[in-house]
Amino acid sequence: MMEKKKGYRNAVFIVTYRREKSKIFYLLLKRKLHWEGWEFPKGAIEGKEPVFLTIKRELKEETGQEPAVIKKHNISGSYKYDKRYKDRPGVLGQTFTLYSAELKNKEVKISKAEHSAYKWLRYDKAGKLLTWANQKKCLKVVNSTLRPF
Repeated sequence: MMEKKKGYRNAVFIVTYRREKSKIFYLLLKRKLHWEGWEFPKGAIEGKEPVFLTIKRELKEETGQEPAVIKKHNISGSYKYDKRYKDRPGVLGQTFTLYSAELKNKEVKISKAEHSAYKWLRYDKAGKLLTWANQKKCLKVVNSTLRPF
């Protein structure tokens, strides 16, 4: 996990995928809380919560599912928010560590407070739709580690 930066929340990025026959599909969520655009599941680590519990909690909150497989990737980073958020007083940005998670079911129950839609996409289309460069990089890293059946 990345070292805590003053004023930054520690979080996880979770490149979420499923396998269908010999193909891999990535889950993208359409963000509506704080900004609009496409992302993969992510979220802040709450207090001293173990990272794998954060991943399971965030996936349950944002997809309604439990992950079948979780893997940590040797990628981390940080970014500064483009504005201040009322529900995050004193928070300037977020640090993140990359994980991937496999889901078995393609039916997703999104968190209506945070997201308005979801899509399962192949790698090339997912990369084009993602809003942020750091998430595009994370998708590329995870994709390079996954092999079709």
